[in-house]
Amino acid sequence: MKRSESEERSSFLIESDDDDEEAHPQHSSSLPKDGDDDSDSDSSSCATPRARPSSYSAHQWPQSYRQSIDIYSSVQSPNLSFLGTPTLSRLSNSFLNNSFRGKTPEIISNLVKPLLRPSTSDDQHQQQQQQHDDTRKSSQYLLPSRKPSLQQIPEDQKPLLVGHEVPAYQQQCSYTQAVMNGINVLCGVGILSTPYAIKQGGWLGLVILCLFAVLAWYTGVLLRRCLDSKEGLETYPDIGHAAFGTTGRIAISIILYVELYACCIEYLILESDNLSKLFPNAHLTIGSMTLNSHVFFAILTTLIVMPTTWLRDLSCLSYLSAGGVIASILVVVCLSWVGVVDHVGFENKGTALNLPGIPIAIGLYGYCYSGHGVFPNIYSSLKNRNQFPSILFTCIGLSSILFAGAAVMGYKMFGESTESQFTLNLPENLVVSKVAVWTTVANPITKYALTITPLAMSLEELLPPNQQKYANIIMLRSSLVVSTLLIALSVPFFALTGLVMALVGSLLTMLVTYILPCACFLAILKGKVPWHQIAACSFIIVVGVCCACVGTYSSLSKIVQNYT
Repeated sequence: MKRSESEERSSFLIESDDDDEEAHPQHSSSLPKDGDDDSDSDSSSCATPRARPSSYSAHQWPQSYRQSIDIYSSVQSPNLSFLGTPTLSRLSNSFLNNSFRGKTPEIISNLVKPLLRPSTSDDQHQQQQQQHDDTRKSSQYLLPSRKPSLQQIPEDQKPLLVGHEVPAYQQQCSYTQAVMNGINVLCGVGILSTPYAIKQGGWLGLVILCLFAVLAWYTGVLLRRCLDSKEGLETYPDIGHAAFGTTGRIAISIILYVELYACCIEYLILESDNLSKLFPNAHLTIGSMTLNSHVFFAILTTLIVMPTTWLRDLSCLSYLSAGGVIASILVVVCLSWVGVVDHVGFENKGTALNLPGIPIAIGLYGYCYSGHGVFPNIYSSLKNRNQFPSILFTCIGLSSILFAGAAVMGYKMFGESTESQFTLNLPENLVVSKVAVWTTVANPITKYALTITPLAMSLEELLPPNQQKYANIIMLRSSLVVSTLLIALSVPFFALTGLVMALVGSLLTMLVTYILPCACFLAILKGKVPWHQIAACSFIIVVGVCCACVGTYSSLSKIVQNYT
């Protein structure tokens, strides 16, 4: 799908809807027809139809990126079953199916509807699809499936990945679904550290937050332009492949996976901090060794989340993690409640500018916009792709309002005593404080497996086909979880939580969100980019590189100082 030079030059940011429709006529008929779905798996509320790998992903690592990030970023119907080989029947390995054995397919169908209801334009298609699936669902839920054992399947027919089953037919996203999924990705644990960012950089540091929001929107639009530039581009690694070849694909994939891995480490640190606030006297004594509350809760959290990484179908966790939007709003409401209703007050004036702390503030604000690894998947899943810039604007705009609101209220309430997570400052005797802390504790537990799974599936691809077995995959995933625990335990708690987040934001988010989209855009559309876009991309690259260098150096130096 090639675009003429005049179309490329027609707009500074976004082409018109008419141009997009001419450049991508195939998008108007992306839903499969009745009878195309030969799978007996549940439909997702928001993802794209599964297609053959494009020339950019075929035989190139990682092939599982699209599949795993779709699970991470979209809200799907829950279907709980443990990780294993495809030979294990869905019925025998699914808690939901075992619980509903003997019930009619209609009841089961009602219980596994998507969280976000499809738009009314899909109703007619769903009714036809329902008629097509009635007979199949009866056998799916009431009769055990009989599949050949793995040993009986010819070697050339064995699947590359035995980890997760993904529906062959998946519905497409409406505007509202895409906005919800985008906000769910952006509004993570970063919102808890925004008051600490003002403490580090002062009130004028909020200008950095606004600048990062605008640049994040612009680079998101650039990713869309990259996806539209060539046929077969669907994911961020595909864009890297089109821009810089196989080396670019592998390098960008590694950066994205390291960012997800670092988020999992941050989850464990956050869980330990907040649970220690709830139960400060908790400890565990083993012989002559005593584990304090931080270490104890970090280990306990690891033991809780580890079984969730063994699930074959993570759509149940994806379904629950969609509450991340509600959780973020609830935490901000609790913060305002403590200030207004419980009379903690907003009396602290703070400082206008704190230059020594600006590098840390840069990393913390940058961490808030670490969703660009998912945006290409959201774009590819849209029913109307012309809406993407508006969806992106809405996601980033609403998220920025939450970030700024939490930052201003938290810093006005706690001033220079603001901790790296404002939940640690909330009065312990208030019920609303416990609601906020428990909400903060519950959210990462549902997101941990979804975050580590893309990395795990990419490593599973590297296993020889005869080693892609249940036991080996369990060991691999368990080893990944344990490694995040060991790194989390090596970081001094409380003092360095914000510094770890600032390091991730400075080093990885700057690359993924600001530097690489511009570099890939210039590399893919070289010769077709007008001078003003070249200037804008060059400016963003320079700003991103400067922020990455300054923020990374400052974060690492302060971490080393805490050790010494």
